[in-house]
Amino acid sequence: MMKDFKQSLLSVASLVIVLGTSAASHAQDDDFSHVEIETIPVAEDIYMLVGEGGNIGILAGEEGVFMVDNQFAPLTEKITDVIAAITPEPIRFLVNTHWHFDHTGGNENFGNAGTVIVAHDEVYARMSTDQFIQAFQLAFPASPPAALPVITFNDTVTFRLNGQTINIFHVEPAHTDGDSIVHFVEADVIHAGDIYFNGIYPFIDSDSSGGSVTGMIAATERLLALADEDTKIIPGHGPLSNRAELEAYLRMLVDVRLRTESAIAQGLTLEEFIASNPTADYDEALGRSFISPEQFQTIFYQDLAKQDLDI
Repeated sequence: MMKDFKQSLLSVASLVIVLGTSAASHAQDDDFSHVEIETIPVAEDIYMLVGEGGNIGILAGEEGVFMVDNQFAPLTEKITDVIAAITPEPIRFLVNTHWHFDHTGGNENFGNAGTVIVAHDEVYARMSTDQFIQAFQLAFPASPPAALPVITFNDTVTFRLNGQTINIFHVEPAHTDGDSIVHFVEADVIHAGDIYFNGIYPFIDSDSSGGSVTGMIAATERLLALADEDTKIIPGHGPLSNRAELEAYLRMLVDVRLRTESAIAQGLTLEEFIASNPTADYDEALGRSFISPEQFQTIFYQDLAKQDLDI
């Protein structure tokens, strides 16, 4: 587990190691030769791949491979080699849980190889136009045609492949405005995308991609409603998880929202709120990654203060 946790930190650190230049260019130019793709069995024919970037989900079988997210373009060959060691069947479908580059960086490679890319309508809208993540000052040009989803959906879409019913559904703006949850029904496995960061503070892209603290909590509640004590949960970042850990994550989100709302109601400024160390009891466990406690607090304060003004 510790190895998985350390790897998750490397995965998300790539979001902030370059400023003032295009993150997409960085993702193409950076040296990924050190990255190894680890295969973690989750259920029969279902695997989680951990490398650098968002966690990948794989369903393998005679009807082909169903893939969830794909990390960075320079890792495509390593990822496909790992999948080929699992099954000789082709990668037929690739689902993007949202548009961020550490989950969609290999889209063009897979699209050119004939894989059908599927995502929510908002993922297509964002990937087909220039984007900018305000929190990290990172610019992204519009993706080339081969990288764009071929099939998009507004609410839900269902696949039936390799003996699995795969329900994919969009949630209201949470991590971004285009988040989807992937539920492998018979296997009792959920890929949560970046709605769930296991063991670290989550990034909520409220400034640039329509994310929302309230939506993040609501989406996590929907995740929890799907799970029981036996459910395996693949988070967007962090080690393979379960319902108990997801419950703890939800309690933290709700707790921090209440503390933030209370501070706003008392008239505390952002600076005063941060100075009060409002997440001190969580920081040791969750605050040692690419989102610092101060950044996490700022995201909550600014988003909830804006909602308060909008009421």
